[in-house]
Amino acid sequence: MLPINEITDLNSPELSIYSEQKENQLYHINEPEPGIFIAESPKVIERALNAGYEPISFLIEKDQIDKEAAPLLERAAREYPLAKIYAAEDIVLSNITGFHLTRGVLCAMKRQVLPSVSDICRGASRIAVLENVTNPTNVGAIVRSAAALSIDTILFTKGCTDPLYRRAIRVSMGTIFQIPWTFLPDDDYVTSLKEAGYTTIAMALRDDSRRIDDKDIVSRDKLAIFLGAEGDGLLDSTINACDYTVLIPMSHGVDSLNVAAASAVAFFAISK
Repeated sequence: MLPINEITDLNSPELSIYSEQKENQLYHINEPEPGIFIAESPKVIERALNAGYEPISFLIEKDQIDKEAAPLLERAAREYPLAKIYAAEDIVLSNITGFHLTRGVLCAMKRQVLPSVSDICRGASRIAVLENVTNPTNVGAIVRSAAALSIDTILFTKGCTDPLYRRAIRVSMGTIFQIPWTFLPDDDYVTSLKEAGYTTIAMALRDDSRRIDDKDIVSRDKLAIFLGAEGDGLLDSTINACDYTVLIPMSHGVDSLNVAAASAVAFFAISK
């Protein structure tokens, strides 16, 4: 096991990336190189390591060193000997995160260079496109549903919350590390996906919207489904550019679902 450095002071310099710097600062910390993000819990960190993300340091609740964190620390000793390990009492971790960590482990990790849209769409049959979804809880929940329900790739517009923000990662249960994703350029992404052979479908409440399980649509070999922000929905220009608009049939006078819930229904309906 790597040497463990005990931390007793919340203001210790070693904790600055955990306690002082905001996530946007961590994102830009190494520019022009990719920045840093913080992952929580052994399971999530393990998924990040499996996806090739490199740890910088671990911050662990002391009681977890010989419990749930033990396999993680053993792996770090084998594969990442330069990573630092810091241990603190639960109260220190709670002050950093704002709540009690039930799994007692944080990890600062290096971001990776994002792949191109063409690279991760190569061979993808079902693509989810998130447009201006700014709520990290919704982003994390959508990612988890996408990974679970056979979506091959997730594309984010520049107006979306970073899916590697701490809350988004936590809500996704680390599934963001199990599915290919990247950000879209600012140009006409609907047209670009059409030119790549995708039938584009927008989730929107319009008079001409078809059911999400329309057989003519779900039978297509390549589908790209667009989901918009909670409340505002998709941009009109995006809806108009898509081949179809689709909706989830509702009852009891309900007109729509939260975007995260709607995404799970939609992904199941279009899955192959």
